[in-house]
Amino acid sequence: MEKLEVHPEIAKAATLPAEFYKDPALYEAAKERVFAQSWQWLGDTDDLKAPGSIKPLVLLEGCLDEPLLLTRDFDDRLHLLSNVCTHRGMLVAETAGQARYLRCRYHGRRFGLDGCFQAMPEFEGVEGFPSPEDDLPRVALGVWRGKFLFASLKPKVPLEEVLRPIEERLGWLPLQEFYFEPTRARDYLVRAHWALYCDNYLEGFHIPYIHASLNSAIDYSSYTTETYRWCSLQLGVAAPGEPAFDLPKDAPDYGRRIAAYYYWVFPNLMLNFYPWGLSVNLVRPLGPELTKVSFLPYVWDPSKLEEGAGAALDRVEREDEVVVEAVQKGIKSRLYRRGRFSVKREAGVHHFHRLLAEALVG
Repeated sequence: MEKLEVHPEIAKAATLPAEFYKDPALYEAAKERVFAQSWQWLGDTDDLKAPGSIKPLVLLEGCLDEPLLLTRDFDDRLHLLSNVCTHRGMLVAETAGQARYLRCRYHGRRFGLDGCFQAMPEFEGVEGFPSPEDDLPRVALGVWRGKFLFASLKPKVPLEEVLRPIEERLGWLPLQEFYFEPTRARDYLVRAHWALYCDNYLEGFHIPYIHASLNSAIDYSSYTTETYRWCSLQLGVAAPGEPAFDLPKDAPDYGRRIAAYYYWVFPNLMLNFYPWGLSVNLVRPLGPELTKVSFLPYVWDPSKLEEGAGAALDRVEREDEVVVEAVQKGIKSRLYRRGRFSVKREAGVHHFHRLLAEALVG
């Protein structure tokens, strides 16, 4: 197989080799070297408002499949813990709700809401017990704006460093006021490698060819991409007469008619900001040729939901799905090796491929 190398200069670079999308060993390696070491979206704090709240979850289900447990203790502190009992590996909490402590129903081992071991029946005579190893392991938890939750099993950098470019650009947005609207949430199964889905998202090059409705809402000639260490931004300027953000004077883009801020966060998260709010797009790998994409809407101004670049998201997704699945078929060709990048339009894809090669090669 060709080396997983991507030249740092986009004008000289070629894409990742086709084998990256086909090799089962590389797919498995990405679980530990890409996903386990990155920050993954968990949701928000709305289900954990009161002390004593607990919420079991699976981190990146279908890929990492790590059982975790969110808790809010009686000192009003949030914790993210392993949801696996330190005795025999049973799940500690199986349903969300309220609790004064955590008790494994297999053999009765009890933990505090902070994960610390409290009690265990019929363990008299066991030497060196309890020890710190009997506590539930803690997992890195990131909280953005006191609302949005992220987790990482082996974080390379703090969450604040990853999200800093977004915060500096959109600090004026009252994200804590955004509310989840479950009736508009959607899941899509895409029969393609997860990275092909991200490749497609990370360039506006295909917009005039694939997305007629979106192309009419933005000014494609002004469409630009900005790359940062762990994320990138595609900036959509509104076409004449189309809706745009009402930006405050202290906003970095004040004076411009911005229709959308399309942020991608390495490796599998999209944060799409529209005048109506935020569409979180979470990409979950389910196999080398199967991906689940969840659209999770957080609404700020419901009166703008059907306007501009943030409208007709289901249609845009279905158009993307058809293209990405066709690329999955093409990438399996024995005659295709790797492509080149458009310097003007594919900076985001180049940035993504560089990060993947860095993570997988070391």
